[in-house]
Amino acid sequence: MTRKNPNIVITGTPGVGKTTHAEELARNLGFTHLSINQIVKDESFHEGKDEGTGSWVVDEDKLLDHLESTSLSATGGYILDWHACDLFPERWIDLVVVLRCGSETLYDRLVKRGYGGKKLEENMDAEIMQVVLEEARAGYGEGVVVELRSEGVGDLEGNVGRVEEWVERWRGDNIKEGEGEEGG
Repeated sequence: MTRKNPNIVITGTPGVGKTTHAEELARNLGFTHLSINQIVKDESFHEGKDEGTGSWVVDEDKLLDHLESTSLSATGGYILDWHACDLFPERWIDLVVVLRCGSETLYDRLVKRGYGGKKLEENMDAEIMQVVLEEARAGYGEGVVVELRSEGVGDLEGNVGRVEEWVERWRGDNIKEGEGEEGG
């Protein structure tokens, strides 16, 4: 069965605007927004928190089993929002959007969130070293990964518009005439 809608991952270092982008896209496209971090917390798909960073130590097998049980791979129409993307099977994902922002902007956002010490330093280093972007490029085929700036509201609007246009092209390329009349 051919999916009627693509699945999209919105990823990047914490603080780059993943959730804001994912919520806006889901609302505009009628897609389902999956906050992976929230699922990990709500369903206890973790082994506790890392003492140094305070981040969840995710049980990836339980998380993937849970996601497999959704209609994600069958129908599409999901936007996955998480700071990593390389654990999602390539067959599930049609587009990976890696959001990036400048060091000063990111630093201010993370400090507002209460990040400090090791957690702040690790996230700043990850953004500077393009860790998430490189993981995305290593995990997905050519043309699946796109890097977008996320500095402010203007970037949000432009990025959302760009992804919406991509979804329309995807539908045109992947849905035969007469298919896809239902929502996703």
